[in-house]
Amino acid sequence: MSLKALLFDFDGLLIDTEGPSYRSWAELYEQHGHELTLDAWAAAIGTIGGFDPEADLSERGVALEEHHLEGRRRRDMELCDVEEMRPGVVELLDAAEQRGIRVAIVSSASNWWIEHHLGSRELLSRFELLVCANGDAERAKPRPTLYLEALRLLGVAAADAMAFEDSLNGVVAATGAGIYTVAVPNEVTSALDFSAADRIVGSLHEIDLDSF
Repeated sequence: MSLKALLFDFDGLLIDTEGPSYRSWAELYEQHGHELTLDAWAAAIGTIGGFDPEADLSERGVALEEHHLEGRRRRDMELCDVEEMRPGVVELLDAAEQRGIRVAIVSSASNWWIEHHLGSRELLSRFELLVCANGDAERAKPRPTLYLEALRLLGVAAADAMAFEDSLNGVVAATGAGIYTVAVPNEVTSALDFSAADRIVGSLHEIDLDSF
Protein backbone atom coordinates (compact mmCIF):
# COMPACT_ATOMS: atom_id res chain seq x y z
CA MET A 1 0.00 0.00 0.00
CA SER A 2 1.19 3.49 -0.93
CA LEU A 3 -1.00 5.30 1.55
CA LYS A 4 -2.33 8.54 0.05
CA ALA A 5 -5.71 9.13 1.71
CA LEU A 6 -7.57 8.44 4.95
CA LEU A 7 -11.35 8.29 4.64
CA PHE A 8 -13.29 8.75 7.85
CA ASP A 9 -16.89 8.05 8.69
CA PHE A 10 -18.31 10.73 10.99
CA ASP A 11 -21.14 9.67 13.31
CA GLY A 12 -19.85 7.45 16.07
CA LEU A 13 -16.30 7.47 14.73
CA LEU A 14 -14.98 11.02 15.08
CA ILE A 15 -17.59 12.04 17.66
CA ASP A 16 -19.84 9.59 19.46
CA THR A 17 -23.10 10.96 18.09
CA GLU A 18 -24.49 7.43 17.92
CA GLY A 19 -24.88 7.19 21.69
CA PRO A 20 -26.84 10.47 21.98
CA SER A 21 -29.03 9.57 19.02
CA TYR A 22 -29.88 6.20 20.53
CA ARG A 23 -30.45 7.67 24.00
CA SER A 24 -32.75 10.42 22.73
CA TRP A 25 -34.94 7.89 20.94
CA ALA A 26 -34.78 5.41 23.84
CA GLU A 27 -36.00 8.13 26.20
CA LEU A 28 -38.91 8.88 23.87
CA TYR A 29 -39.80 5.18 23.76
CA GLU A 30 -39.73 5.07 27.58
CA GLN A 31 -42.02 8.09 27.80
CA HIS A 32 -44.60 6.07 25.87
CA GLY A 33 -44.11 2.83 27.79
CA HIS A 34 -41.90 0.99 25.30
CA GLU A 35 -38.27 -0.10 25.04
CA LEU A 36 -35.88 0.55 22.16
CA THR A 37 -33.30 -2.22 22.15
CA LEU A 38 -29.79 -1.87 20.78
CA ASP A 39 -30.46 -4.84 18.51
CA ALA A 40 -33.28 -2.95 16.81
CA TRP A 41 -31.35 0.32 16.69
CA ALA A 42 -28.27 -1.29 15.12
CA ALA A 43 -30.01 -1.45 11.72
CA ALA A 44 -30.21 2.37 11.68
CA ILE A 45 -26.52 2.99 12.32
CA GLY A 46 -24.49 4.30 9.41
CA THR A 47 -27.27 4.32 6.82
CA ILE A 48 -30.61 5.88 5.86
CA GLY A 49 -33.85 3.96 6.31
CA GLY A 50 -32.38 0.88 7.96
CA PHE A 51 -34.73 1.29 10.91
CA ASP A 52 -37.45 3.91 11.38
CA PRO A 53 -38.21 4.46 15.09
CA GLU A 54 -41.16 6.73 14.33
CA ALA A 55 -42.76 4.04 12.16
CA ASP A 56 -41.89 1.40 14.75
CA LEU A 57 -43.68 3.37 17.46
CA SER A 58 -46.65 3.88 15.17
CA GLU A 59 -46.92 0.10 14.75
CA ARG A 60 -46.97 -0.13 18.54
CA GLY A 61 -49.93 2.26 18.64
CA VAL A 62 -47.97 5.43 19.49
CA ALA A 63 -48.72 8.40 17.24
CA LEU A 64 -45.93 10.93 17.74
CA GLU A 65 -46.77 14.60 17.39
CA GLU A 66 -44.39 17.27 16.12
CA HIS A 67 -43.55 18.49 19.62
CA HIS A 68 -42.38 14.97 20.52
CA LEU A 69 -40.10 14.84 17.48
CA GLU A 70 -38.80 18.37 17.99
CA GLY A 71 -38.06 17.59 21.63
CA ARG A 72 -36.13 14.49 20.63
CA ARG A 73 -34.10 16.40 18.02
CA ARG A 74 -33.28 19.08 20.59
CA ARG A 75 -32.26 16.44 23.14
CA ASP A 76 -30.07 14.70 20.53
CA MET A 77 -28.28 17.95 19.66
CA GLU A 78 -27.78 18.85 23.34
CA LEU A 79 -26.16 15.47 24.04
CA CYS A 80 -24.00 15.60 20.90
CA ASP A 81 -22.76 19.12 21.60
CA VAL A 82 -21.11 18.07 24.86
CA GLU A 83 -19.37 15.01 23.35
CA GLU A 84 -15.61 15.24 22.90
CA MET A 85 -13.74 13.94 19.89
CA ARG A 86 -13.14 10.21 20.20
CA PRO A 87 -9.67 9.15 21.38
CA GLY A 88 -6.90 9.38 18.80
CA VAL A 89 -8.77 11.46 16.23
CA VAL A 90 -6.73 14.66 16.48
CA GLU A 91 -3.47 12.75 16.82
CA LEU A 92 -4.20 10.74 13.68
CA LEU A 93 -5.08 13.90 11.76
CA ASP A 94 -1.78 15.42 12.88
CA ALA A 95 0.14 12.33 11.80
CA ALA A 96 -1.55 12.36 8.38
CA GLU A 97 -0.76 16.05 7.88
CA GLN A 98 2.89 15.51 8.79
CA ARG A 99 3.15 12.76 6.17
CA GLY A 100 1.24 14.55 3.42
CA ILE A 101 -1.65 12.07 3.54
CA ARG A 102 -4.97 13.55 2.47
CA VAL A 103 -8.05 13.21 4.67
CA ALA A 104 -11.76 13.25 3.87
CA ILE A 105 -15.08 12.38 5.49
CA VAL A 106 -17.42 9.86 3.87
CA SER A 107 -20.78 9.75 5.63
CA SER A 108 -24.42 8.77 5.22
CA ALA A 109 -25.26 11.94 7.17
CA SER A 110 -25.69 15.45 5.77
CA ASN A 111 -23.08 18.16 5.21
CA TRP A 112 -24.80 20.59 7.61
CA TRP A 113 -24.67 18.08 10.48
CA ILE A 114 -20.95 17.47 10.08
CA GLU A 115 -20.17 21.14 9.46
CA HIS A 116 -22.02 22.07 12.66
CA HIS A 117 -20.19 19.63 14.89
CA LEU A 118 -16.70 19.98 13.42
CA GLY A 119 -17.06 23.72 12.94
CA SER A 120 -17.93 24.26 16.61
CA ARG A 121 -14.82 22.26 17.53
CA GLU A 122 -12.64 24.15 15.00
CA LEU A 123 -11.75 20.95 13.14
CA LEU A 124 -13.70 21.31 9.91
CA SER A 125 -10.73 22.78 8.03
CA ARG A 126 -8.68 19.67 8.78
CA PHE A 127 -10.69 17.73 6.19
CA GLU A 128 -10.16 18.31 2.49
CA LEU A 129 -13.49 16.89 1.40
CA LEU A 130 -16.93 15.91 2.71
CA VAL A 131 -18.86 13.31 0.73
CA CYS A 132 -22.31 12.84 2.27
CA ALA A 133 -25.60 11.17 1.37
CA ASN A 134 -27.57 14.31 2.29
CA GLY A 135 -30.80 12.39 2.69
CA ASP A 136 -30.45 10.29 -0.47
CA ALA A 137 -30.98 6.66 0.59
CA GLU A 138 -29.80 5.45 -2.82
CA ARG A 139 -26.31 6.84 -2.11
CA ALA A 140 -26.10 5.91 1.56
CA LYS A 141 -24.07 3.08 3.05
CA PRO A 142 -23.97 0.06 2.90
CA ARG A 143 -23.73 0.88 -0.79
CA PRO A 144 -20.13 1.71 -1.81
CA THR A 145 -21.33 4.77 -3.76
CA LEU A 146 -20.04 7.43 -1.36
CA TYR A 147 -16.63 5.84 -1.07
CA LEU A 148 -16.28 5.45 -4.82
CA GLU A 149 -17.23 9.11 -5.22
CA ALA A 150 -14.63 10.18 -2.65
CA LEU A 151 -11.91 8.21 -4.40
CA ARG A 152 -12.86 9.78 -7.73
CA LEU A 153 -12.89 13.32 -6.34
CA LEU A 154 -9.55 12.83 -4.62
CA GLY A 155 -8.03 11.09 -7.63
CA VAL A 156 -6.84 8.25 -5.39
CA ALA A 157 -6.99 4.52 -6.12
CA ALA A 158 -8.78 2.26 -3.65
CA ALA A 159 -5.52 0.41 -3.02
CA ASP A 160 -3.93 3.65 -1.80
CA ALA A 161 -6.65 4.57 0.70
CA MET A 162 -7.69 3.48 4.17
CA ALA A 163 -11.20 3.79 5.62
CA PHE A 164 -12.26 4.02 9.26
CA GLU A 165 -15.75 2.92 10.28
CA ASP A 166 -17.70 2.30 13.48
CA SER A 167 -20.72 0.53 11.93
CA LEU A 168 -21.36 -2.63 9.98
CA ASN A 169 -23.10 -0.67 7.22
CA GLY A 170 -19.98 1.46 6.90
CA VAL A 171 -17.61 -1.49 6.82
CA VAL A 172 -19.67 -3.13 4.06
CA ALA A 173 -19.61 0.11 2.05
CA ALA A 174 -15.86 0.67 2.37
CA THR A 175 -14.81 -2.92 1.70
CA GLY A 176 -17.28 -2.98 -1.19
CA ALA A 177 -15.30 -0.11 -2.73
CA GLY A 178 -12.12 -2.17 -2.40
CA ILE A 179 -10.65 -0.06 0.43
CA TYR A 180 -8.61 -1.39 3.36
CA THR A 181 -11.04 -0.89 6.24
CA VAL A 182 -10.42 -0.47 9.95
CA ALA A 183 -13.37 -0.92 12.30
CA VAL A 184 -13.38 1.24 15.44
CA PRO A 185 -16.47 0.18 17.41
CA ASN A 186 -18.07 2.49 19.94
CA GLU A 187 -20.34 1.79 22.92
CA VAL A 188 -23.41 1.39 20.73
CA THR A 189 -21.80 -0.73 18.01
CA SER A 190 -19.39 -2.83 20.09
CA ALA A 191 -21.60 -5.94 19.91
CA LEU A 192 -21.80 -5.97 16.10
CA ASP A 193 -19.93 -8.50 13.96
CA PHE A 194 -17.01 -6.67 12.34
CA SER A 195 -15.35 -9.72 10.85
CA ALA A 196 -15.70 -8.19 7.36
CA ALA A 197 -13.24 -5.44 8.34
CA ASP A 198 -9.54 -5.82 7.59
CA ARG A 199 -8.67 -4.80 11.13
CA ILE A 200 -10.50 -4.00 14.37
CA VAL A 201 -9.06 -1.56 16.91
CA GLY A 202 -10.22 -0.20 20.23
CA SER A 203 -9.40 3.38 19.29
CA LEU A 204 -7.60 5.40 16.63
CA HIS A 205 -4.65 5.63 19.00
CA GLU A 206 -3.73 2.15 17.77
CA ILE A 207 -3.14 3.30 14.18
CA ASP A 208 0.52 3.72 13.24
CA LEU A 209 0.58 5.21 9.73
CA ASP A 210 4.24 4.33 9.25
CA SER A 211 3.40 0.64 9.50
CA PHE A 212 1.35 1.00 6.32
